Amino acid sequence: MSGPDTASIPLASRAGRWIVVSTVLGSGVAFLDGSVVNVALPAIGRDTGGGFAVLQWVLDAYLLTLSALLLLGGALGDRYGRRRVFQVGLVVFTAASLGCGLAPTGEALIVARLVQGAGGALLVPGSLALINSTIAAEDRGRAVGTWAGFTGVSSALGPFLGGWLVDAASWRWVFFINVPLAALAFAVTARHVPETRSGQAGPPDLLGSASVTFGLAGATYALIELPARGWTPLTAAALVVGVLGLAAFPFVELRGRHPILPLNLFSSRQFTGANLTTFSVYAALSGALFLLSLQLQQTMGYSALQAGLATLPITVIMLLISGRMGAIAQRTGPRLPMSIGPLGCAAGLVLLTRAQPGAAYLSGVVPGVVVFGLGLSVTVAPLTSAVLASVDADRTGVASGVNNAISRLAGLVAVAVLPLVAGMSDPGGTVGTGFTRAMLISAGACALGGALSWFTVGDRRLGVDPVAVPAVDHCCQDPCTCERP
Repeated sequence: MSGPDTASIPLASRAGRWIVVSTVLGSGVAFLDGSVVNVALPAIGRDTGGGFAVLQWVLDAYLLTLSALLLLGGALGDRYGRRRVFQVGLVVFTAASLGCGLAPTGEALIVARLVQGAGGALLVPGSLALINSTIAAEDRGRAVGTWAGFTGVSSALGPFLGGWLVDAASWRWVFFINVPLAALAFAVTARHVPETRSGQAGPPDLLGSASVTFGLAGATYALIELPARGWTPLTAAALVVGVLGLAAFPFVELRGRHPILPLNLFSSRQFTGANLTTFSVYAALSGALFLLSLQLQQTMGYSALQAGLATLPITVIMLLISGRMGAIAQRTGPRLPMSIGPLGCAAGLVLLTRAQPGAAYLSGVVPGVVVFGLGLSVTVAPLTSAVLASVDADRTGVASGVNNAISRLAGLVAVAVLPLVAGMSDPGGTVGTGFTRAMLISAGACALGGALSWFTVGDRRLGVDPVAVPAVDHCCQDPCTCERP
């Protein structure tokens, strides 16, 4: 099967099952990588040196290219073939993972992470696009549900596996583990997945992609390096490039014939509000979990495995509850859960301020991660449905991609900005005394997300099928990693 979309393969057929296996394996590589890196950060810092800024870059280098190129990756798949772009993403991601594992210095690791993010930007959009373009419409919801369940399991195993690999072998195996999985995914895709493409896809928006990439790169470099280096010609130039690139981006998109970000989507109040909520909540999630992993290991003396297991309740709660919340939002509308859920997240982050030296796990950590997990579970599924219900049916794909990219952008900004505003600039790479302040700032961001939802999101019942939209988180840097269709 080749050429334009021909979604006619039954899920129960041998071909349909192989397609799901391929997408689960391909997505699982990215999801597993995202959920294991946080617990490896202290070990990476000890081995490579470079201080706190290097740890920030290990996360943000990946998120930079992923968030900037994510929409372009989806457009390339539509135009040049989803299977082809998916396989290219696998190759790039795997080669970069090997480079990460072999990196002799922190700088080399950061470069490899940049490439890994570019591979992820080709790989991540292709996973569900392959299902949507090949599986018969009547089976698609079940196929996506199967995909979501298996990828959720891979995300849940990530912190445990990452911690075990760091303690038993080396942080380098956190990246090496991707190689055999991706090789298997490539082989299955090449043999069993048909090629599809959109007959109406226009040329990729390279100018828009360049503008946002240079803008994010310059701004991120300035935000991370200014506390350590101060004002130098390089940091000043990076800030100027960042501001100019980001300022030019909306004008480039308005003039482009095939923009990666159609700005008229934001004429919908609900779409804008839901994406602002996404940015607030997922910025708090990414920044808080980044610093919590460092706090547990550097300040409280946890091993990497113990730190990975410490945040596992968030993923377990997400897997158990998010689907039910999607069904509730289907009946009641998204406004109330999207307002209450972020407040629950905020309460959980306030409780995490008790994660201090001498505190027991059950009293200092568990209450915060459980309450935070409950709040996130209440938020995510209604948020997904609200985004998709705010646009016409033929634009749900691009709306979903925009929301996905915004969630990654939120993580990028949070990892760069939160340590700065919380007063963390320890050259030794430790959290220092700013952990409590950072948790409270993150709690404030979540509360802001709840308020935004209350004033911008409608309360009418949704017409989006909660089975066809997996109610799972899409922050690939955290233990509840997943993506939007």
